Amino acid sequence: MDGNCVVRVCFSSYSSLELLEMEWIPIVLGTFKAVVLCTGMFFAIKWHYDQGQKEEAKERQAVLRTGGKVVTAFLLSLLVLGFVTFVFSQTLGLDLSFP
Repeated sequence: MDGNCVVRVCFSSYSSLELLEMEWIPIVLGTFKAVVLCTGMFFAIKWHYDQGQKEEAKERQAVLRTGGKVVTAFLLSLLVLGFVTFVFSQTLGLDLSFP
């Protein structure tokens, strides 16, 4: 009987109001923790996605700039080659005049 008395004394020291309040604290704090973590994950994923979009835009701009440089170099080399060919053909005495 002494064991039961000790148990009764322990449980009788808490009021029923304290027991009800104690049961809601883990639920409320657990829910708050889940909401905060889910919100943080959402913004982390959104931030990484936005960073990827910025890099894609920068990458696209770099590809276009490099493509422009390649086209410019090609046209310049074509112009120089045409001029050198024209000068060389006149040196050899070829007639390149249009009728």
